[in-house]
Amino acid sequence: MNAEAFKKYRIKSNPSEALIAATIGFFVGFAAVALFNVTAKNFKEAMGLDPVQVGLLVAMPMLSGSLLRIPFSAWVDTDGGRKPMLTLLGMSIVGLLGLIWLIVAYYPDNLSAGLYPLLLFLGLLAGCGIATFSVGISMVAYWFPQSRQGWALGTYAGVGNLAPGIFTFLLPAALAAWGLLGAYVAWTGLLVAGTAIFYLIGYGAPYFQLIKHGLNPEEAKRIARELGQEIFPAGSLIETLLRSAANWRTWVLVLLYFTSFGGFLALTAWLPTYWREFFDQPVKIAAYLTAYFSILASLVRVWGGSLSDKIGGERTAFLAFGSVLVGALVMMLAHSFLLAFIGETIIGFGMGVGNAAVFKMVPFYVPDAVGGASGWVGGLGAFGGFVVPPVLGYFVKAYGPEKGFPLGFITYVALGIMALILVWVLEATRPKTRAA
Repeated sequence: MNAEAFKKYRIKSNPSEALIAATIGFFVGFAAVALFNVTAKNFKEAMGLDPVQVGLLVAMPMLSGSLLRIPFSAWVDTDGGRKPMLTLLGMSIVGLLGLIWLIVAYYPDNLSAGLYPLLLFLGLLAGCGIATFSVGISMVAYWFPQSRQGWALGTYAGVGNLAPGIFTFLLPAALAAWGLLGAYVAWTGLLVAGTAIFYLIGYGAPYFQLIKHGLNPEEAKRIARELGQEIFPAGSLIETLLRSAANWRTWVLVLLYFTSFGGFLALTAWLPTYWREFFDQPVKIAAYLTAYFSILASLVRVWGGSLSDKIGGERTAFLAFGSVLVGALVMMLAHSFLLAFIGETIIGFGMGVGNAAVFKMVPFYVPDAVGGASGWVGGLGAFGGFVVPPVLGYFVKAYGPEKGFPLGFITYVALGIMALILVWVLEATRPKTRAA
């Protein structure tokens, strides 16, 4: 893309800046998840919560962070990404400020079980930042040509997904040094700083900016093509949602992403409890083991995006979900620390590669409604992060910690098998008229 041409048509930002801005927005949007995962133990002890209530608590940010992806990602098809991203980050800031107030006013002695619904609501609000994922995916997809989308989207999601691991790694030290309140204040400050950076450099692709300059859609498309943009929205927010929903492959991709990214979010929330209570690890070690899982899955997502560009999303997905299945089987059998660590590594690798493979396939299978498809896939797929933790908590409650923790991973065995079947369906029905 030519810088002089950008200046001529008053186009702000460029592909690299847009990728950086979207990645930072997604990265800081994860702040609430990391806080809830590591500090759930504090709220559990102060409020006397049972395992299912803890599972629901750590899942609340996932609920808003998943369902809001649908309308906000579709909004990108009419705005380009700037307003939806800033709105979600702003809502997350409000939620974290509410949690700070709750801690100041009630924690620990007056934080009774009666405040549990309020805690859930504030977690719901704080989790809005996770919904930035689908906004950024659509925003970046419009900026980059299809030949580089595997790399660009893999980099965006891989680096952004490092946030839970890095935050989880840093939080024990922050809690020890600053206490619960200080950690929440610090993470809220990080969220505000990231929002400010996005505000300065985060803009939609040329087509959307040209429309805002007053050009008609056809003229805007013509100029945007000259500037390097290759894909364009189908229409309004409702139209892009309906168009993508009418494509049956969108729903296959939803289920695949439910397994990979929804499963990733669920384990990011559940593993601190798993390592603490099943293997009796200290809080710091449990946090580091969870951080390892999260960082591994995030880093291999970047590699998975490049692999998808080379061999195709479907073949990459076979590798990914096969690994998820194997890793889940190992976790079911793991009654030693080493075996559990190996299982965590295998399943983390599979989820990271799977996340990249799915979003390599989204622009390929739904090229005329990328925003809408990204919303359905990212939103309903990430819903797994809300659904799975309480299910894992149920196994512990029903069978006790000794049997319940490993048995819960049968959930991932079932998801892995389902995903492999669905990838086979996509491969068998793949259109022959478009290149990957």
